[in-house]
Amino acid sequence: MIKLFKRFKPMDWLLVVILIGFVVSQVYFDITLPDYTSKIYSAMIQGSTTGDILSIGGDMLLVVLGSVVSSIIVSYIATHIAVKFSTRLRRSVFSKVQSFSFEENHLFSTGSLLTRSTNDIRQVQMAIMMILRMAISAPITAVWAILKISASSSALTIASAAWIILLIASLITIFSIVLPKFKMIQKLTDKLNNVTRENLSGLRVVKAYNADQFQEEKFQDVNNDITKVHLFTNRIMGLMSPLMMVVMNGITLTIYWLGATLINNPASSLDYPTMMAFSMLAMQVLMAFMMLTMLFIMIPRASVSANRINELLATQSKINDPINPVTDFNSTGTVEFKNVSFKYPDAEDYVLKNISFKANKGQTVAFIGSTGSGKSTLINLVPRFFDVTEGEILVDGVNVKNMKQSDLRSKLGYVPQKGVLFSGSIKDNIGYGKNDLSMEKIIEAAKVSMSENFINEKTDTYDSEVAQGGKNVSGGQRQRLSIARAVAIDPEIFIFDDSFSALDYKTDKQVRKNLKSYTKNATSLIVAQRIGTILDADTIVVLEEGIIVGIGSHEHLLHTCNVYKEIALSQLSAKELSL
Repeated sequence: MIKLFKRFKPMDWLLVVILIGFVVSQVYFDITLPDYTSKIYSAMIQGSTTGDILSIGGDMLLVVLGSVVSSIIVSYIATHIAVKFSTRLRRSVFSKVQSFSFEENHLFSTGSLLTRSTNDIRQVQMAIMMILRMAISAPITAVWAILKISASSSALTIASAAWIILLIASLITIFSIVLPKFKMIQKLTDKLNNVTRENLSGLRVVKAYNADQFQEEKFQDVNNDITKVHLFTNRIMGLMSPLMMVVMNGITLTIYWLGATLINNPASSLDYPTMMAFSMLAMQVLMAFMMLTMLFIMIPRASVSANRINELLATQSKINDPINPVTDFNSTGTVEFKNVSFKYPDAEDYVLKNISFKANKGQTVAFIGSTGSGKSTLINLVPRFFDVTEGEILVDGVNVKNMKQSDLRSKLGYVPQKGVLFSGSIKDNIGYGKNDLSMEKIIEAAKVSMSENFINEKTDTYDSEVAQGGKNVSGGQRQRLSIARAVAIDPEIFIFDDSFSALDYKTDKQVRKNLKSYTKNATSLIVAQRIGTILDADTIVVLEEGIIVGIGSHEHLLHTCNVYKEIALSQLSAKELSL
């Protein structure tokens, strides 16, 4: 929690200072109230006039009003600080996750990131609100009231202190038991979110394999685990309410019994009004400890949440912009790999080994190979989703590590293997790469990707809504819209990561024909599984277990590369390949 408080801004601290001022005034009014109660009892005992009693009562009402106003202002300021801070914290968490490379994304599960961005921040927000409202007022109230109590009667003070010490000892015992369980609850919440998300995203597969019962049992196991921990903590924490009632009633009975004894003792100076004032002050002390108890309930869990948020914010991305980036370079559209090798963090084996090739402006370089040969990994190195382990990648003659990531990626039109669409309109999805794209450019990109026909069939055409993840369009339509999104920004370099796999052969051929005509001055890097997709590529790179085993044109590779020939014959006949 302390690390998070360091993120407070000067305006936050200024508001905290103002809040403390109103807290002190509220405590002053609350502590003063028993004095007026004592005065009223004294006036009644002494037989004062009704006017005198009403005058004291009027002053008492003003004190109560001052307490209420101060309390409202304190609540408003505390809520304002907590909500504004959580807003900034949520933005920081989101920005941090956005800055992560793929390597950091693998450190946190999706469910954990969701929990940290929502539940954990909400826990911190509530804790800050409670701290500002109670952590300041409770100690001041307790100390101030105790000082006034000690001046009233030492015997009553000792008796009240004994009950409060019993309360504190009990609370310490309870919190030492439940604190480890709060940490467990947050981890189990992550696990519950992961299972729920996995089930929802894979619902079609679950239905297709009649795995409903299996998924229910899987969810139930996690749900039972978190339920057991919650029940345990709630049962232990449930002891606090009867404990507080015992202490509260115990103090009251002790004060009345001991006070009555002292009042009847001629040697004692204690009178009835003083005992009543003492009773009210004792309740003030007890209420202060009750407020601290509420804090003790919330702070342990909030501390766990704060640590999880700090862990996320403290994680540094391995891929960062250089201190002195190269900004002056010719836009030639060339991509060159020089002896590039790559292995994933903490892995022993290389995924790619000694990869070298060059794609010049206007050329199409295709990559093919068996599953797991490293094709997608290779092209994901170009936009710096990962950094190479050895060697270097040059774009426009400049090492990608020496360029700002925004400059590098502004040159690229990236189409992922799985077409990703965002909630919004079709127009918004095609124009996702640039905010100022004209409608004419969006329509042109749709025509190139063969998306125009199915778009025009929709009632609202380009204004038709796309569901989150593009669930209301087919796989082929998602891919075509993803291609249109890349085409719309007119990049220097296109990267197609098996982006034609969901298209039928006729559409695939027409889209590639349109792209070849439209992007004749752009460099294209294509990962493909189908030979038909890359027949016309200027250069084909054949990968096998992360190594280049063949490079050249289609005709050249058919006669020089056995791996390529086997792939080709598995898809096309020898006659179709002119063999």
